[in-house]
Parts: sequence; C-alpha cells; structure tokens
Amino acid sequence: MGRILVLYYSNEGHTKKMAEYVAEGAKQIPEMEVRLKSIYEANRDDIYWCDGLALGSPTYLGTVASEMKKFWEELLPDWQKLDGKIGCAFSSQGGWGGGAELTCQTLMSIMINYGFLVFGVTDYSGKQFTAHYGATQAGEPRQDKEIEACKRLGRRLAEWVAVFVDGKKDLHPLNKLYKRNPWD
Repeated sequence: MGRILVLYYSNEGHTKKMAEYVAEGAKQIPEMEVRLKSIYEANRDDIYWCDGLALGSPTYLGTVASEMKKFWEELLPDWQKLDGKIGCAFSSQGGWGGGAELTCQTLMSIMINYGFLVFGVTDYSGKQFTAHYGATQAGEPRQDKEIEACKRLGRRLAEWVAVFVDGKKDLHPLNKLYKRNPWD
C-alpha cells in the first residue's frame, strides 16, 4: 500500500482548500493511504513515512512562504532518509501572474535538495488550464477546471507511487484509464 502525504501551509485558507482537493485526487487510486496535514500538524516522522509528497504553499512576493521554508530548514536535518521519494507542488496566489509557478518551482527545488524525484502534470484540466509545474490558483479554487487541476495532481502522485513504489505498472497514466484532456 502506497503512502501519500499532502503537506501545506495556508494563511487565508486557499492553499488548504487546494490541499483538500489534492488529497481527494490521491484517494482515487485504490490502496493508497493518504494523510493531509499542515506544517503545524506534521513532524519529521510524517515526511519519513510517505512514499509520495504533495507540497503546497501560498505565494508571497513571488516565492514560497517563509513558514514553509523554515519548516524544511529546521525540522528535517536528516535529508538522506528522503532520497528517492516522489514529490509534486501546488500554490495559491493573490491574482493571476502573481508567481505561483515560481513558488511551485521553489517547492520542487526544496524537494530536489532532499533527493525527491519531482514531476509536473502534462494533462489539461480545462480549456487553457494545466498543472505543468504543479497546480496553481488565484484565490480559492472554485471553477471545475481549477478543482480538477488539484485533484489531477493528487491522482498523478498516487499513480506514480503505485507504479514506482508498489509495482502496479497497469496504473501508468499513459495507459489512458481515464480522460486526460477535455478534448479527448
């Protein structure tokens, strides 16, 4: 059974809402144990426990929130225990063009420094809406395509954990077990 941790920091609740949708998407894959925790609820054992990590932060000044960065700097000094885990990112921003993709890249850079294998999502969740660098959102996700981007990120994380950790090659996304783009 694969283990997924959706870990987030949220100030106004938008990133928390995204995290809930990411966790919902991860639960779409059978036999996945999914934990949803804020950085204030999580500890180093939660990070060591997971096979896959979805990491979320709001965008502040075009980058990751200082609270998230501090979590990684202070809580996890034993970085070699994380090598080879699978990771992805998500971020909320105040408005479109606010830097959420840069925040996702920063979150992935943090994970890469701990040895995580990170990925983006090639699917479209709606017309002109992707999660290539991770799920990004201006404010709270409300539209179907915004919610689906979060869910798709979680599902893809669970699929990669199923394929690479649990050996379930039949769950590979290229097997087209579901509609990957709105126009398919």
